[in-house]
Amino acid sequence: MPDGFVIAVASGKGGTGKTTIAANLAQYIATSDRPVQYLDGDVEEPNGHIFLKPKIDRSQQVTIDIPEVDLKKCIACGKCGEICQYSAIVCIKENVLTFEQLCHSCGGCMRVCPADAIKPKLLRIGDIEFGKAGNVDFISGKLCIGNVRTPSLIKEVKKHIKKDSLAIIDVPPGTSCPVVEAIKEANFVLLVTEPTPFGLNDLKLAVDLVRTMSLPFAVAINRYGLGNDDVGKYCKAEEIEIVLKLPDDRRIAEAYSTGMMIIEALPEYKNQFAALAKAIKVS
Repeated sequence: MPDGFVIAVASGKGGTGKTTIAANLAQYIATSDRPVQYLDGDVEEPNGHIFLKPKIDRSQQVTIDIPEVDLKKCIACGKCGEICQYSAIVCIKENVLTFEQLCHSCGGCMRVCPADAIKPKLLRIGDIEFGKAGNVDFISGKLCIGNVRTPSLIKEVKKHIKKDSLAIIDVPPGTSCPVVEAIKEANFVLLVTEPTPFGLNDLKLAVDLVRTMSLPFAVAINRYGLGNDDVGKYCKAEEIEIVLKLPDDRRIAEAYSTGMMIIEALPEYKNQFAALAKAIKVS
């Protein structure tokens, strides 16, 4: 498998163990001295740092351009509001109102303004932290409280993927726009689920998404042995490969609750992650 390979670890449902599997897989692969990046793309609630415990050496702010109107120059022609498909800028009589959270930073309003009254203004949407967790390159995005530009920040996080390294992206839960931004262009998607009716329901949604996007994928079952075998039956019927069955082991839950990596707290599980890496051809 060439370097520059990108694995997106996703799940239709939150709380399935996605971060646990992504972080342990990254750390396991790093033991072979292969360059590995862990990118926490769950920017609304990043928690990979709890387990990898990286030493952060730098951070950067992420900003986007939003319109700022100079009312002294504005001629109230309304063209800015006409071109905006998101009603982020509206001309009402002699006034122009802007709504920062609705703006998609397309710049259309600035281009059509005949009075050159609209200029870009920087809006901070979040931060990206960089560090090392052992041999793992750690990158994590964190969205500013109250901001809604999750896909924009995820896109910025992904810009730091190296071409000479294996990259593992910890994807937000669900199947909405942030997930699409996180997994698009990935070489492989690992869908993490749990053997419960809720897990199966959301797995089906995630499978529909990756199939629509024509992305290669496989399934990892966390807490295997809990619940029933409906996930296994579904995968068999849909000819979906299951590449990991992580048992419902109380010791794993105890390690998780204290922020410990599985392969450190329970070394016997290294074999599970070795088999996972082999199954998805990254070792």
